[in-house]
Amino acid sequence: MSDQRPILTTRQGHPVRDNQSTRTVGERGPATLENYQFIEKITHFDRERIPERVVHARGAGAHGYFEAYGKIGNEPASKYTRARVLNETGVKTPMFVRFSTVAGAKESPETERDPRGFAVKFKTVDGNWDLVGNNLKVFFIRDAIKFPDMIHAFKPDPVTNRQEAWRFFDFVAQHPESIHMVTHLKSPWGIPANYREMEGSGVNTYKLVNDQGEAVLCKFHWIPKQGVRNLTSQQASEIQAKDVGHATRDLYDNIKAGNFPEWEFAVQIMPDGPNDHLSFDPLDDTKLWPVDQFPLLPCGRMVLDRVPDNFFAEVEQSAFGTGVLVDGIDFSDDKMLQGRTLSYSDTQRYRVGANYLQLPINAPQPGVKVYSNQRDGQMAYGVDGTGPNKHINYEPSTLAEGLREAPKPAKDYHQPVRGNLGRYQTSRTEDDYTQAGVRYRSFADWERDDLIANLVGDMKQCPEPIQLRMVWHFWHADEDYGRRVAEGAGIDLEKAKALPPLPGRAAPGKRLQSDTYTDGSQAHKVAAE
Repeated sequence: MSDQRPILTTRQGHPVRDNQSTRTVGERGPATLENYQFIEKITHFDRERIPERVVHARGAGAHGYFEAYGKIGNEPASKYTRARVLNETGVKTPMFVRFSTVAGAKESPETERDPRGFAVKFKTVDGNWDLVGNNLKVFFIRDAIKFPDMIHAFKPDPVTNRQEAWRFFDFVAQHPESIHMVTHLKSPWGIPANYREMEGSGVNTYKLVNDQGEAVLCKFHWIPKQGVRNLTSQQASEIQAKDVGHATRDLYDNIKAGNFPEWEFAVQIMPDGPNDHLSFDPLDDTKLWPVDQFPLLPCGRMVLDRVPDNFFAEVEQSAFGTGVLVDGIDFSDDKMLQGRTLSYSDTQRYRVGANYLQLPINAPQPGVKVYSNQRDGQMAYGVDGTGPNKHINYEPSTLAEGLREAPKPAKDYHQPVRGNLGRYQTSRTEDDYTQAGVRYRSFADWERDDLIANLVGDMKQCPEPIQLRMVWHFWHADEDYGRRVAEGAGIDLEKAKALPPLPGRAAPGKRLQSDTYTDGSQAHKVAAE
């Protein structure tokens, strides 16, 4: 049967031949700035709502401080990173943290089943470091080009203005890597009891770089010293009937009472490189790094001890970006991180304004003087520091009276990159179902029961093709998982199991050949020097 659907295009009218992957140098290499299709898509997405955030609109914030242990695990922190904020003990680095829901609007209930944003701004002596993450340690997708599609599917229907289960699962059904996050989200872990008793994670993979120019891959985690507590759907409904802002109330009431919430900061470390011995790509943020192989290494603590004086000025106008890093912490080629680094700062310039970094909540700590040649723009109320000659707002100058570059590190990290430019699939897909099954089996009985009940309710709202494919996914993650969803929702399990693998995707438990383009063809290997 011929397909008469219209062809997807860019706003320029150019046909979109691949809407699944950004262009990268090799399968695992960095994205390139000429990803015009992605840039048009993500920057327009950043501007879809005014004035509230497109995502993470409902939130609460608090001030506090960070203290480094000077060690990462039992090793000196300097072994892994030259970042002063992780090396200097006895220093209380001021911080601001914003907790949030993701899909709901600004006035939505804090009991919604939704990932929770966990965005942290370290105001270090070397400038700001933003660690922008979630409470759950994985995500739905592994390529940022899919982010607008994902959020569109999860947000209200453009016709009815209602969030619909069928739209959510219609998207998820085409992305097997999403099953891991769905298993987290639809369990009680999808509704934290409050912000204080909630984990945090950077989710993306970063790098630590030491003073010898050596780098390791890393993931960052926040472990609440108050413990972790979650809610069932019934418990959340009972709270929501009385209070739609219970988590903000809990956070502020405890801080005002002197019961300051505290988190331990921990890092997982892995050698830089492809790590081909693993069944998953460590740059894939739909996967966990198993703690038995990559333990959580404590490196500091965070304490929140002050509530904002003004919600709008400090919480609503606070702005975070994954590209805001300090020396000694660097980017990896995680495709979600690379896309977020453009999107987050871009959306703040649109939402708050070009000079959002002049606002006190976003500016560096007072001891850090800003010197840049950036000028003017809407709502500028100050001029950044200059050199001795205020006429020179460019660099370099032969007069040596303008600003100069900072000294370069004695040894810096230079990642080798080699590959064909193209749009690639992730080839290491064995664990797309494996980790979801492990998570399902790790739940206590009551958590599994709540997970199944939530999914059964959702499946009953979906048309049969989506029901069958979702049961197929759940069954491949764990046979009991798929069987219980099918039985609860009245779905034919055998019919679901008979479905073929998704077109162009690896079969469950299998991997694609490395360097596979999204059209299924193979990249020609680049000859070694």
